[in-house]
Amino acid sequence: MTTHPSALPVAPGAELELTVDRLAYGGPGVGRVEGLVVLVEGALPGQRLRVRVIRRHRRHVEARVLAVLAESPHFTPPFCRHFGVCGGCRWQHLAYPEQVGWKGRHLEECLAHLGKVAPREFLPPVPSPRRIHYRNKMTFTFAPGPGKSGLRLGLHCWEDPGEVFDLEECHLLGPQTGALVREVRGFCRRLGLAAYEPRRRRGFWHSLMLREGKRTGQLMVHLLTAGREAPPAVEALAGYLQERFPELTTLTHAHLSDRSGGPRAPRLRTLSGPGHLEEELAGVRLRVSPDSFLQPNTEAAELLYEAIGRHGDLSGREVAWDLYCGAGGIALTVAPAAARVVGFELSSQAVADARVNARLNRRENCLFLAGDLAAALRQALADPSLPRPEVIIADPPRAGLHPAVVAALKELAPRRLLLVSCHPATLARDLALLKDAFEVLSAQAFDFFPHTPHLEALAVLARRGG
Repeated sequence: MTTHPSALPVAPGAELELTVDRLAYGGPGVGRVEGLVVLVEGALPGQRLRVRVIRRHRRHVEARVLAVLAESPHFTPPFCRHFGVCGGCRWQHLAYPEQVGWKGRHLEECLAHLGKVAPREFLPPVPSPRRIHYRNKMTFTFAPGPGKSGLRLGLHCWEDPGEVFDLEECHLLGPQTGALVREVRGFCRRLGLAAYEPRRRRGFWHSLMLREGKRTGQLMVHLLTAGREAPPAVEALAGYLQERFPELTTLTHAHLSDRSGGPRAPRLRTLSGPGHLEEELAGVRLRVSPDSFLQPNTEAAELLYEAIGRHGDLSGREVAWDLYCGAGGIALTVAPAAARVVGFELSSQAVADARVNARLNRRENCLFLAGDLAAALRQALADPSLPRPEVIIADPPRAGLHPAVVAALKELAPRRLLLVSCHPATLARDLALLKDAFEVLSAQAFDFFPHTPHLEALAVLARRGG
């Protein structure tokens, strides 16, 4: 987006009237007043608004809606009682076809403006098969609340992400989500233990994660606690939930030490059930542990995996590598079309799951390796017994590819490289780093997160020179 400083004197507190022309990447509406670019959270293309400026930047201002003077033709009534408070489904008042169309445009803009990348073609964005109850995993946060036994459990607020509101309903996971969160919150309040406060590193209840097998109907509750140990409280909550929700498949718990400060350090224990659940995705049965990565939208992931199989152009003779393989979903899906598949993943638990999943699905041509990816690729490059890949699939975290991984991809020089990304800006950066060695054949947006500005993307690259 090209902008120019405006001569219009505008300070915080000033009121303006404008028409919203478009949506910027990340979600805010964009309008102009005498050449001044105005970003308005929650605004929709086609709305005529009165807004108040809340922040001035060199090339634009941020503003908040005071009144809708004329409604957008794409407006649709929000369906959730928490709309406007919750930081989640910020686009639920925008008609769904418009959401999908803007995600496709935002992918094109990011690649063009941030990466200076021009794929041969942009394929049409792919909608999510489900618009509500589409997620298979959600994490809810405990936070201090008012009163002596004050405790909140819910999601982060839109306008103040440091604050947590008490969730009563949620249309992202299954229909039982609201009841589960309410019961956990009420029971924890009665126990009298405080919510964990990260800044002060005190308190006990940290977060509640729910995982659901969309195809299997299995349900997992995972509790994360902090501070001093209090196993009886956790076990009491687990027993209470088993009585109230007999459909629960498994309950697990992990406890952070006072110094750990993050969810990867704690010891995991199983309170009931097998300690994992199973999901079916693209014809593959997957065992998923609490810390294993699985695409959060099962049905949309099946469409992505089908596209990966199609663009991978595997004939049954090739070796394929799956980087950041998680529990093995992509690797096991493409395995029938490959001679051999090697998966690389940092999480040892996820690799253990992937190996079990290979046995469950009788994929005897799969090998899964655990460890830091950059180090693992250096070892793989030096190991003559490990066949070089003709196809590489990479699904990195939001931060994108590590520079050492980019260098390894260039040295490996696979015939076909498929990059999956949940962050178009880092995808643009990675494609820019790779474009001297690979040509970008296509890019396509997949809507894994309806009613939010977030999107998943698949970029298909071919080695230059054949």
